[in-house]
Amino acid sequence: MAQIDAPESFQMQDIKTTPITLSQLEEMKNLAGSYESLFSRRAMKYRSMGLNEQELSEEDYKKWILEEYTFLKRPVFVVDEKIFVGNSKKVVESFLAAIQ
Repeated sequence: MAQIDAPESFQMQDIKTTPITLSQLEEMKNLAGSYESLFSRRAMKYRSMGLNEQELSEEDYKKWILEEYTFLKRPVFVVDEKIFVGNSKKVVESFLAAIQ
């Protein structure tokens, strides 16, 4: 986030204090292609809850993201009907190119 100088027109949502809504998650899923692509397996609760030992369905990913904010891979940016999920170098570079 420190390297991203987003325009003032961007809206930031702190999902710790303002959880994402079902409609927001569904919009992100439509842009990303799946709930699984939005799901963070790096979340500490993923292993502590034993989810790593289960076969999760799309509905499971959806449910867990809505119930526990740490399961949403972050950051998520939506720009002109394109979604950028995560903080990998490739994703950040693509996002920065999109807002230029």
